[in-house]
Amino acid sequence: MNTAQRVEAAYARIIEVDRPEVWISLRDKADVLAEAAAVDPGLPLAGLLFAAKDNIDVAGLPTTAACPSFAYTPDRDATAVARLRAAGAVCLGKTNLDQFATGLVGTRSPYGPVRAAADPARISGGSSSGSAVAVALGIADFALGTDTAGSGRVPAALNGLTGIKASLGLVPVDGVVPACPSYDCLTVFAPDLALAAETLRVMTGPSDRDPASRPWPADLPLAAPPAPRLAVPLDADLAALDPDFRPLWQDALDRFAAAGAELVPIDVRPLLDAALLLYEGALLAERAAAFGTHITGPDADPIVAEIVRGAGKFTGADLVADQQRLRAARARAAVLLDGFDALLLPTAPLHPTIAEVQADPITVNAAMGTYTNFVNLLDMAAVAVPAGATGTKGFGLSVIVPAFHDQVAIDLAARYQDAPAPLLAPAADLVVFGAHLTGMPLNHQLTALGARLAGPVATAPAYRMYELDTTPPKPLVVRAADGASLPGERWLLAPAALGAFLAALPAPMTLGKVELDDGTWATGFVANAPEGEDITAAGGWRARRG
Repeated sequence: MNTAQRVEAAYARIIEVDRPEVWISLRDKADVLAEAAAVDPGLPLAGLLFAAKDNIDVAGLPTTAACPSFAYTPDRDATAVARLRAAGAVCLGKTNLDQFATGLVGTRSPYGPVRAAADPARISGGSSSGSAVAVALGIADFALGTDTAGSGRVPAALNGLTGIKASLGLVPVDGVVPACPSYDCLTVFAPDLALAAETLRVMTGPSDRDPASRPWPADLPLAAPPAPRLAVPLDADLAALDPDFRPLWQDALDRFAAAGAELVPIDVRPLLDAALLLYEGALLAERAAAFGTHITGPDADPIVAEIVRGAGKFTGADLVADQQRLRAARARAAVLLDGFDALLLPTAPLHPTIAEVQADPITVNAAMGTYTNFVNLLDMAAVAVPAGATGTKGFGLSVIVPAFHDQVAIDLAARYQDAPAPLLAPAADLVVFGAHLTGMPLNHQLTALGARLAGPVATAPAYRMYELDTTPPKPLVVRAADGASLPGERWLLAPAALGAFLAALPAPMTLGKVELDDGTWATGFVANAPEGEDITAAGGWRARRG
């Protein structure tokens, strides 16, 4: 299907599903076709169609945040949107949301409640409701949401999607209507992990328009370990979980265990308690500062208005005190999760009907954020993946990690799905030919640095291999006129990890440029002069050592 056919199919699907509540503004099909026709087919996201939550600026389209009296029309894209369009993606339009991104249900909007993709009687989840449903119904290839309390994850769980909430600041949030500016993230929904990670990769990177944006650190881990140690909640911490979801949760844990993970129950109550600060404490002042003047108008959602007005009972001293409590909670969380590669939790404990939310809007909404509200407050990242359904109730699993361990979460999610793990973060290459190969005695030096196996390589036929008399035995690779092609592996490391690796190398080993059989050059182990027994004829270190 070419790009024009994909656009035609999207608009036909919009008519077919008849879900007008998904959209707040939809671009004219002729404009989308014209933009799609101009896209360079060589771009990484060429021809993909996306939807943007209507608190994210798309040039020329109104931004309403689901509050008509707030609306304005930006003359430039949010940085994240601009990066997607530069990569070839084409925007279909703006989607419905819980007003001012305040809610996890998708019903707090003057444009109507957004119904779940699989069951119109059930909620879609919020606040990024329309974005999730646009993807789940097969209209958009992917969609942008935002996430302060779980809005990029809860709708993913309820609609059978992957949702990635990156570490705070990795994706710039300029051009995004703030909810709680200190904790807001821009997120992505996609049908699968590979597309979600690719779109996120395109959007990441600092922007001078967002002073809170952050680069990847030089020492980030680029892979989950082969046998990860995963924290899981005690049974007592799952009291909020719908009994119908218990078998799905257990199945998810069993799949991780079968993949080689060690599952360790811990008391996650300190994390869940920290989440209460977001809506029950003085941090509400951030919402009041962001959009509080707009909650008195006739199109203000009454539940959103009630929540934001709650900020008035707190003083500046209360805010400082809660910020200090939050710092203490982050320190406790670091201790609690020390020694674990990730925390596994259900994404949402329930999938209620719209009628159930309308009958008790605040209590049900609060329950929806039981396992998500703390993540941004504690500066963590999360990947939400679908984990089945019971009837029409969608269930999802979240892999939660410390800040900048996003790649670890993606790798673990991929193992759960038995799918390839896409690379999100930048990396430096290292090629190895001896004791650092997979399964060899020194491979742990790579995995301990968070290195990532990228696949097999071979040198150009210009190298000889010598075995050193060391413990454990190690080879030297030396360029020679009468050389051969030697098999090895390519690994990816963070720049600082590569520096640490080099600093620990014993003489005569060092890192230099190695020519590969495809004519490219890569960083690898080299030596300037032969030493030890020539073992080139063995055909490589693995053939020599078994």
